[in-house]
Amino acid sequence: MAIHSDDRHSYSRRAHYGAFASYVVALTGAVAGCLAATLWIVDPVGFANLRMLVAEGTAPAARAINTGKGPISDIEDSISAWWRAGSQNRELRENLTNTRRAIIHAHGLEAENAQLRRLLGLTRAETRPIAIAMLLSTSISSTRRYANIDAGFGDGVRSGQPVRSADGLIGRTLEVGPTVSRVLLITDRQNVVPAVRARDGLALLVSGRGDELLDVRALNAAGNPLKIGDVLHSSGSGGLYQPRTPIGVIVRLTMDGGLASPFADPGASVGVIVEPAANADFSEPPAPVEASTDAQSGN
Repeated sequence: MAIHSDDRHSYSRRAHYGAFASYVVALTGAVAGCLAATLWIVDPVGFANLRMLVAEGTAPAARAINTGKGPISDIEDSISAWWRAGSQNRELRENLTNTRRAIIHAHGLEAENAQLRRLLGLTRAETRPIAIAMLLSTSISSTRRYANIDAGFGDGVRSGQPVRSADGLIGRTLEVGPTVSRVLLITDRQNVVPAVRARDGLALLVSGRGDELLDVRALNAAGNPLKIGDVLHSSGSGGLYQPRTPIGVIVRLTMDGGLASPFADPGASVGVIVEPAANADFSEPPAPVEASTDAQSGN
């Protein structure tokens, strides 16, 4: 289809007008540049005044533009913060959790170091320990109270030797293996410890109850002489436990005695020491007759 002649003429006029306008703009820019260069060379002061005049003329527009940057920037920051809020909160929670774990770990190390330092002080006492061991496990949740330590026959440990931590008496060795020993805790029902009250030497008998407390009864005393807060030490009677070993403190009174809370917590103790019996001639009670009879019949 042929193009109409009027369309061709209109297109040619637009092209001519566009080219003419371009020439005018270029020529105007060139003339303005030449005038500005000439004015800068001939009259620098006048050029500076002209420059300031141009700056004053464009200042309102610049102020409006710069004033709008603040709100726009705030809006952008708000949108960015809202968009990143989820990831930031998750990161902050993770950092808080890690910090809490580090603090708990640091407190645990501090308590462990304090216990080990106290144990080191015990090893320098008059009674030389037989072995220093780590407390491997305890059965404090059971009605029978036992603990295992990583010292055995090869370390000089024998059955019937007292075991204590830096805080106080824990129990006595019951079964001894080559490298591991089983300890009967003082909280077990089968364990009885001769004790005294620290402030006046009142003779007491401390026995386990199968829970976290100890049953305390006074010997040769009328009524109930115990008071809450009384501190108990081992007396050394019977030849097993070393004298003056801390045992516990009275926390509750009963009709004929009291209940004491042990100083040493096997669940929180790190290291223990095995001490020799208070009496060098002390020995465990002999085995039951039935066991001896069976052994003879087997031979």
